[in-house]
Amino acid sequence: MTGPMHDDEIPVALPLVRSLVDASFPDLATLPLRPLESTGSSNVQFRLGHDLVVRLPRQPGGSGTIDKEARWLPVVGAALPVSVPEVVAVGEPALGYGERWSIVRWLPGVHPPAVEPSAPGDPRRRLLAEDLAAVVLALKRAPVPGDARSDPDLRWYRGEPVVALAEATFAAVERCRRIPGLGLDLDAVTDVWTEMVATPAVEHAQDPRWLHGDLVAENLLLTDGRLSAVLDFGGLSIGDPTVDLVAAWEVLDRPARETFRRLVDVDDPTWEQARAWALALGMMTFPYYWDTMPARCANRLAMVRSVLADAAR
Repeated sequence: MTGPMHDDEIPVALPLVRSLVDASFPDLATLPLRPLESTGSSNVQFRLGHDLVVRLPRQPGGSGTIDKEARWLPVVGAALPVSVPEVVAVGEPALGYGERWSIVRWLPGVHPPAVEPSAPGDPRRRLLAEDLAAVVLALKRAPVPGDARSDPDLRWYRGEPVVALAEATFAAVERCRRIPGLGLDLDAVTDVWTEMVATPAVEHAQDPRWLHGDLVAENLLLTDGRLSAVLDFGGLSIGDPTVDLVAAWEVLDRPARETFRRLVDVDDPTWEQARAWALALGMMTFPYYWDTMPARCANRLAMVRSVLADAAR
């Protein structure tokens, strides 16, 4: 990752973070602080001591996701079969930094690699398919309290029907034509997306469920080859959880994807909508992050190629 990735990016440097931590939580002032080599698009992250991570929103308005995680992660995390970040503290705006920020427990592990459609079947990916299905099903079955249903911060476009992204995805494909070396057949992408949005949409869920909203490789952690944690619940929402199936095209090979689908037990229209989500999210990634997040774009390229390979069967 190189340089700022948003036009309204808030400058966050190590001295500022050190001052924020020391002023807000003096008991942590003796802990060493360093930037994380890998960080996300929503928050800048710094390792604090051995056990903690400081997360600071990159853009104005990011306080909302910090507050949402602090409020709802204990509720949702208790229902999941893997670890989630534990919010240790929330810091208030100070020293010229205008957003709330959080300190969370460090979770060890490695991210699963993205899988190209030509990759041979691997039994380890079938294990990941089982673990990922367990998370998706646990989210879907977790109770949604009444105050969650009425919380406007828990509504997001990723809990709505994917057809709402039709024009935005077509526009993203056209912007992708200006990216040198993208390595995708964009005419094929257009044809597949046109077919996807022309199919009848799945009836929108009448009983909204929890959804992570960004269940992709960079938010998954493996320990000894098994899924051990899910990160970054800034997109946590209630609505139609179909979008949480997209990792099937990013981190699973075809046999593992079939295992995953069997375990989550979704019908053909829902599976097709999930595949459409994978294509849409992939194509919208490239124009925005091509120069700033090459690792994310590489993962999304693998995901889009797997979607295209599935469509060509």
